[in-house]
Amino acid sequence: MGSGILMLILVIVFAVIILVASSVNIIRQHEKGLVETLGKYSKTEDPGVAIIIPFFQNLRKVDMREQVIDVPPQSVITKDNVTVVVDAIIYFQITDPFRVVYNIANFALAALKLAQTNLRNVIGDMELDSTLTSREKINTQLRVVMDEATDKWGVKVTRVEIQKIDPPRDITDAMSKQMKAEREKRANILEAEGLRQAAILKAEGTKQAVILEAEATKEKQVLEATGEAEAIRKVAEAEKYQIEVVYNAIHDGNPTNDLIAIKYLEALSKVADGKATKIFLPLETTGVTASIGGIAELFKDPAKLPKIVEK
Repeated sequence: MGSGILMLILVIVFAVIILVASSVNIIRQHEKGLVETLGKYSKTEDPGVAIIIPFFQNLRKVDMREQVIDVPPQSVITKDNVTVVVDAIIYFQITDPFRVVYNIANFALAALKLAQTNLRNVIGDMELDSTLTSREKINTQLRVVMDEATDKWGVKVTRVEIQKIDPPRDITDAMSKQMKAEREKRANILEAEGLRQAAILKAEGTKQAVILEAEATKEKQVLEATGEAEAIRKVAEAEKYQIEVVYNAIHDGNPTNDLIAIKYLEALSKVADGKATKIFLPLETTGVTASIGGIAELFKDPAKLPKIVEK
C-alpha cells in the first residue's frame, strides 16, 4: 500500500468525522429545533439529540425562554399637548418557533417599533395628569395591543412596564410648586384643626371644672345643713329628755305646794344675786303677790313648814 492510498484513507476518515459531527446536534432544554430540508421546513425537533443529513438539511435553534425588549426613551405628546419622555420594558415569550422564524424577518426590531408606536397612541389619548397617575392602565392597554399584534408571529407578550414618564422641566417645576402648596395647605388645615380641637377640649375641661366645683359646693352646703339640723335635733332631744327627766322627777317626788313655793323663792334669790340693777320677771304681779301672801301664811303656821330630813 502506497503513501497515496494511506493519505486517501486519512482524508476519508476525516471527512466521515466531519460529516458525523455536523449531522449530530444537541438541542438544549429551553430550545426548539427547526429542520429545513433543501431550504424547506420539514419538522420541529424537541430538546435532545437531533440528527440531520449534512449538506441537505439545516437546523435552526429557537430560544423559547421569556425575553426582554428595552424600549428606549422617546418623546410623546399627550392629549393636552404636553410633551413627555417615556420608556418601557416589554417581556415576551415565543410560543410557536415556526411562525416566529418564518412569519417575521426580525422580530426584535418589529416588536420594538410596534411598542413605540402603540406607546404614542395610548399616551396620546390621555391627559398629562392621567398619564402620571395611570401607569397600570397604560401597561395593561399596551400589553393587550401588542399581544394581539404579535400573536400571528407566534409570540406572547406577558408584561409591559412603563419605567418613567418625565414631563418638561417647567411642568415639573410647576407641579413641584403645586405639590408644595398642597402640602402647606394640608399642614395649615391640620394645624388649625388641632388648635380648634385643643380649644374645644380646654373649654370642655373648664366647663367640667366649674360643674364639679358647683356640685362640690352644693354637696358641702347640704352636708353642713344636714349636720346643723342633726345637731339641732340632738339638742332638742337632749332638752326634751332633760325636761322629761325633771318632770318625772317632780311627779315622782310628789312635791307639795309649800316645797314649790320655797324653791320659787330660792330661785328668785339667785336671780337677784347678780350685778344687774334691773330685773324683769315674766310673771303676773297678782300671781307673785298671791304667792308671797301664801308664803307669808305658811311661815305664820310653823306646823305647815316642810320638814328637812338630813341624811
